[in-house]
Amino acid sequence: MTTPFLSREQSRTVDRRAIDEYHMSGLVLMENAGRGVAEALLQLDPNILTPLTSQPNVEILCGKGNNAGDGFVIARHLDIRGVRCRTILLHDPQGLTGDAQTNYEILKRSDVPIIRWPEVAAKWKDDQSGTTGEPIQHGIWIVDALLGTGSVGDPRPPLDDAIRAMNRQPARRLAVDVPSGLDCDTGQPGSPTVRANHTCTFVAHKQGFKTSTAQTYTGLIEVIDIGTPPRLLHEFSE
Repeated sequence: MTTPFLSREQSRTVDRRAIDEYHMSGLVLMENAGRGVAEALLQLDPNILTPLTSQPNVEILCGKGNNAGDGFVIARHLDIRGVRCRTILLHDPQGLTGDAQTNYEILKRSDVPIIRWPEVAAKWKDDQSGTTGEPIQHGIWIVDALLGTGSVGDPRPPLDDAIRAMNRQPARRLAVDVPSGLDCDTGQPGSPTVRANHTCTFVAHKQGFKTSTAQTYTGLIEVIDIGTPPRLLHEFSE
């Protein structure tokens, strides 16, 4: 079967049909996604198992949708495997819903530190010179779990400030499904857009990944299998 390139709407359709027609739980799909990214990161860089400083080796920035839910699962599975990590929330967790909320509640009961972006942002200075202070400069990997395939247009505050901070860090960056700020249909970047070294995308490549512009932001792309039935994907193959 030829691997399809899915549009935004097709990605939504695949997820919806996997749940509605194949009776797959959204929680199971999210679990498979997050665990797959955690395993991919460990294969990509086994050094994250070795603490370099008292700071975490992986820092996961989470928004408030399903992409954030994936981030919570990633954090939990990294913790299970002995990776020192922490999660940074960009939004009030009271706004979380559905499967993302469920995985947040699970993560809260783990040993993974969870901090809020305002607590972090207050400790650093953004003065156009590229100088940054405390927030996320210590991790050897930063995971972008801010915005998913449904995002359109320029990222809004506080996501825009967080993306700029991520791009300035010396740590490598891994994007979950699609780099935040990148339009998954057109491959055009918003202002700003995460510049990832590696992108773990779910189910299949996204339509916009075909463009040379997108490749500047995605880095190396790896497709993560989340259990979607091949029969369903076959309907979208080229």
